[in-house]
Amino acid sequence: MALASGIFKQVKYKVESVYGTVPAAAAAQALRRVQSSLDLSKDTYQSNEIRTDLQVADFRHGVRRVKGSINGELSAKTYSEFMAAAVKRDFAAVAAISGASITIAGAGPTYTVTRGAGSFLTDGVKIGDIIRLSVGTFNVANASKNLMVTALTATIATVIVVNASALVPEGPIATSTVTVFGKKTFMPASGHTDKSYSIEHWYSDVVQSEVFSGCKVNKVSVNLPPTGMATVGIDFTGKDITTAAAEYFTSPTAATTTGALAAVNGVVRLNGVTVAILTGLNFSIDAAFSGDPVVGANTVPNQFPGTVKVTGQATAYFQDATLRDVFINETEASLFAVFTADGSAGADFVQFALPRIKLGGAGKSDGQGGLVQTLPFTALYNTTGGAGISSEATTVSIQDSQA
Repeated sequence: MALASGIFKQVKYKVESVYGTVPAAAAAQALRRVQSSLDLSKDTYQSNEIRTDLQVADFRHGVRRVKGSINGELSAKTYSEFMAAAVKRDFAAVAAISGASITIAGAGPTYTVTRGAGSFLTDGVKIGDIIRLSVGTFNVANASKNLMVTALTATIATVIVVNASALVPEGPIATSTVTVFGKKTFMPASGHTDKSYSIEHWYSDVVQSEVFSGCKVNKVSVNLPPTGMATVGIDFTGKDITTAAAEYFTSPTAATTTGALAAVNGVVRLNGVTVAILTGLNFSIDAAFSGDPVVGANTVPNQFPGTVKVTGQATAYFQDATLRDVFINETEASLFAVFTADGSAGADFVQFALPRIKLGGAGKSDGQGGLVQTLPFTALYNTTGGAGISSEATTVSIQDSQA
């Protein structure tokens, strides 16, 4: 008799049209993973009768729930669907700026990208965005590179090159295209989505299928260590399970093949400054779904949204008073971070923007090595952002080169 092996387990998912109802089998998506721990749990009840035989006479199963997480190595597109569900807005492209006259100036590490007419602000570019230049007759050193916007006016985008290579001053280059590359999502002020998924565990070696329905993204956790791969954990809360001795999502779209991201490849800007002293960075988007049992049913009828909270922690070598005093003075700061699949100029990437954060501490270690500050933070709604402004009106936004 065969015994199930994790190496042969497959994970597939599809968005539900109706909460808790498994959708049609076609057009599901296969998913990469390090681990998927989704499973059914049940409330249990034990009889409290007082009996002369001194024994428990009954034990019952109650409300059914799906709990667990899918953990993986962060890569472009792979987990974008679930990140969008956490912030309650689908990824969407920012319209490319075409026909622009572009001049590049500067000697590095910062450069300016100046347009002859029009407005970066009204065209939807934001600080922290990753842009690329194309179409015009650019020097090869300037074309199709990942450029992070660090400051922005209507006609001037100040940028740094994500892989730290150089740009060549030139221009104006006529009929150029400036693209906020890939797609973006962010936590909106209104028009929130409320998505649920059916997720299948298919154990091909023992011919068993488990389809978990009504799964909503309860929390997304991103961990960016100084060594090793960047990782992501997606916590789910769901409704029920359907089992069968046959695969349900039989022809899913193949899993992504984008390269895993490493925190050593990329740029982090904290409090308006590019920092290279972080010893770690992690944050989570907590969607805070909740749902209560009802009489006459053994499943929770829905999971209801709560306030989405974005919190995290950075650790950094104690270099000077800057970060310490941001905490002491309760100064608001910003955090922009982009991580790439390799060191090339046009590598795939995932970018996170937290335009308004407050530090909750700045404690320091002690010992013989370098002293490290621990900097917990909470992201806040950026009330001064929005359309035609250099920042988004949001707590967090995400840009994915392949979403």
